[in-house]
Amino acid sequence: MFSKYLKSLSILKKFLFINFIIFTIISLFTFIYLSNVQPNLIKKKSIKHINVIDNTINTLIRLDTKFDVDDIRKFLFSTRFIFQNLDRVIFFDDDFNLIGDTDTLDLDPRSFSTRLDEIQFEGLNEAENNKNNKNDNLAENKILSFKEILKEYSSSNSYGNSFSFLQEDLNQIRLITIKNVIKNNSNVGYLAITENANDIKLATDERKAFVLRTAIAVGFVILIFSFVLSRYFIKPIQNLVSYTKVIKDKSQIKTNIDSLKSRNDELGLLSNSLDDMTIELQKRVAHAENFSTDLVHEIRNPLASLKSASEILQDTNNTEQRLKLLNILSHDVLRIERLITDYSQMLKDEVALSKEKMKEINIEPIIQSVVDDYNNIQTVKKNIKIHYKNDGNEKYIINGIENRIEQIIANLLDNSISFSKEGQNIFVNISNSLDRKIIVKITDEGQGFKENDTSKIFKRFYSNRPDKFGEHSGLGLNIVKNLVDLHDGQILASNRLDMDGAMVEIKFPIVQS
Repeated sequence: MFSKYLKSLSILKKFLFINFIIFTIISLFTFIYLSNVQPNLIKKKSIKHINVIDNTINTLIRLDTKFDVDDIRKFLFSTRFIFQNLDRVIFFDDDFNLIGDTDTLDLDPRSFSTRLDEIQFEGLNEAENNKNNKNDNLAENKILSFKEILKEYSSSNSYGNSFSFLQEDLNQIRLITIKNVIKNNSNVGYLAITENANDIKLATDERKAFVLRTAIAVGFVILIFSFVLSRYFIKPIQNLVSYTKVIKDKSQIKTNIDSLKSRNDELGLLSNSLDDMTIELQKRVAHAENFSTDLVHEIRNPLASLKSASEILQDTNNTEQRLKLLNILSHDVLRIERLITDYSQMLKDEVALSKEKMKEINIEPIIQSVVDDYNNIQTVKKNIKIHYKNDGNEKYIINGIENRIEQIIANLLDNSISFSKEGQNIFVNISNSLDRKIIVKITDEGQGFKENDTSKIFKRFYSNRPDKFGEHSGLGLNIVKNLVDLHDGQILASNRLDMDGAMVEIKFPIVQS
């Protein structure tokens, strides 16, 4: 269900949705990390406090130090180097009376009777071995004296173990760790260590500020990237989709694909390719429609002739007339057959052309091979001789398709042969021109062209044809014209000036070396 919903979203929405999921996951892990920063820092300091307290208690018991003002005073003077890395160490007797304080190493007796200021507890954190033994009263946000704290501690589940908590006032945060001292199985007093913990708050605040800045920066980058993605990629793609829909629906709605075609990136190339492909496809569709219309028109004429001849044939008994009608029927059937055959071949050629690729070829041996093949056939059939000549160059290189060059020459030779009489000659010449063209000329001695405008002969189904139309479909020269155009060439037809006959001239561009 989720994947189906995701697939239905636009590219921009998918991008934003995926970024939202990733951002949410990162935020979750970041929250977990930040939630553990302060407890982990407190834990490290608490462990140090606990080690100092345990070592101090062991030393007090080993030295058999009494928990009174005099003995604690002597102990502090003799062991003060132990506490030099700590802010403050405080000693209390079993009745919660102050008996020693490293902040007053002059050991003025009044310092041991001074009551500590009342303090505000914002949060509590127990040492590692006592995480599950917090006292509810100590956890409350309320003002307590140190004596009250010790009383709460002595009656809590933490009694007998070290207990750490944070003390926060307006200017600073302190970490305090307390533990009772047991000697000969009885409690003799309490020991407390206080240390400045502003670095914990500073480190926590710095991490939170860094995460916040990073989140804002990432969000800003995603916002900018989303705008760029939408402005320069998503909208152009949507325009291309709209363009394809307009083409599909044959709508007259204008599209802005021209603005996309001017881009110099991949989308510009895609737009140009899509537009060129569309134009080419439209040309092919129009070409197919026009060709089908012309073909139907061309077939309709012989069919009408067939119908008339067959009807007359049924009503006549004249042998001579019947023979003429049978010749007409045979001629029209041959005409239709030739039309269908050439049309089918033309469709096959168009499909083949879409798969064939141009390459550099030397057309001189190709043309000579076609001429040799036709000489072997036509000398026997009609005693027509085809003469081949070139201007002496060894190479005539063009970008082309070998079998299509053969098809061009073969069709032109077929056309010349059909107009030539027995014993006549056909001339094929190939040469290079000064304007870097390869010129192929095919000249015959036939009746020539009847048209003043010889460009008409290259049109499909041109009507001014020889008497033996069954040998021609009217497509041969049109096919030649299309193949020459495919090779970026030019084809011209004219009548010979020196004698009767026709000449067809083809110009192919030479490959630039």
